[in-house]
Amino acid sequence: MTFSTLMQLASGLRTSIYIFVLTLLFAFPLGLLVALIRMSRNCLLRNAMRLYISVMRGTPLMLQLLIVYFGPYYLFGLSLKNYPAFLAVIIAFVLNYAAYFAEIYRGGIASIPIGQYEAATVLGYTKGQTFFKIILPQVIKRILPPITNEVITLVKDTSLAQVIAVLEMFTIAKQIANQQASMMPLIAAGVFYYVFNFVVAFTMERIEQKLNYYQ
Repeated sequence: MTFSTLMQLASGLRTSIYIFVLTLLFAFPLGLLVALIRMSRNCLLRNAMRLYISVMRGTPLMLQLLIVYFGPYYLFGLSLKNYPAFLAVIIAFVLNYAAYFAEIYRGGIASIPIGQYEAATVLGYTKGQTFFKIILPQVIKRILPPITNEVITLVKDTSLAQVIAVLEMFTIAKQIANQQASMMPLIAAGVFYYVFNFVVAFTMERIEQKLNYYQ
């Protein structure tokens, strides 16, 4: 394994990290918004979010990537030259993971006893204050384990960006392995993924420990 090969893999890893970070940055708040709409009293909005979640969770992420990237061209005749593949990757990943996060949020919110809402009302809290100061911190503590699972899955799913020619780490590793007729680039990529996931899992565990006072 040469230094040049490691640098090429590191370049692909940087792209994978960008996909990972940007997906979480936008999917976390979007997932919360979708969850709140999914739990609203408005039947039309609630069912619209239910359909969105069903479609996102019921179809492959690879298919969603292809639709998000090629859809504007086939539906509206828009040129792909002005539509970066990386942007399509982020849009597809955010829409997909927001649906999963929404259901996790919804389960966490539903698990909070109704008495806490009533107590907050007696204390004079508004609905917004009740949610963000009392409910949400407890929800975050309760949903961290399933969120951690999804975040770890996201690390591995970044390899799917290859379907629209975004050169993330796994794609580069395959190209180098083909050129060198060697398994070492793929093994190195596996090590990178493992270390990446180890760091993610360790970080999430530390966050969970810091929230132990919500018991």
